Parts: sequence; structure tokens; C-alpha cells
Amino acid sequence: MFHTTGKVKTDHGDKYLQQLCKHFAHKVPVTFNTTTGDVSFPTGPCQIIASKGGLTFIGQSATPEGINRMKAVIIDHLDRFAWRETLDYHWQEHADETAP
Repeated sequence: MFHTTGKVKTDHGDKYLQQLCKHFAHKVPVTFNTTTGDVSFPTGPCQIIASKGGLTFIGQSATPEGINRMKAVIIDHLDRFAWRETLDYHWQEHADETAP
């Protein structure tokens, strides 16, 4: 299994969490509340966590390509929702044997 952890700084993390989860729920199973969301992407599950100052994404997939697709979908959608600000994404990938 392959894993990714992504972080992005924003003062609107809770707002973007809600927008992302509501949007993704039109296509895939999603559960969420005001601080966390669980999205069942076709490539694998992803947890989204809103905290003061940002968002964290914790995803997993059976393939590295699945991780790359998940990241691309997240970035594409979040950039659209956060068009008023420039976001800087920081991602870290690891396989099961190197997972924290």
C-alpha cells in the first residue's frame, strides 16, 4: 500500500473542508463534520483534517499512480475553491514499509 500526507496553509481550512466534501459527495461516498472528512476516492481513501491554519490530507492507494491521481484531484478542486489565495502544497509519499 502507498500513502501520502499533504499539508496546505490557509486561514479558511474549515470552509474548504466543507466545500471539498460536499463537492466530492456528488461522485463518491463521503462522510464529514466541521473538522474532518473521509472521502472514498476510486483510487483509495483519503482523510481531510481542518485545523487552525490549514488542511491536512492523508491518503492511501494500492499504486503510486493512484496516489498521484488523488493528489491531482485534490489540488485541482482546492485551487478552484481557493481562487482568492495562492496555496502552497507540501506532500510526502511513503510505502507501507516506510509509513510513520
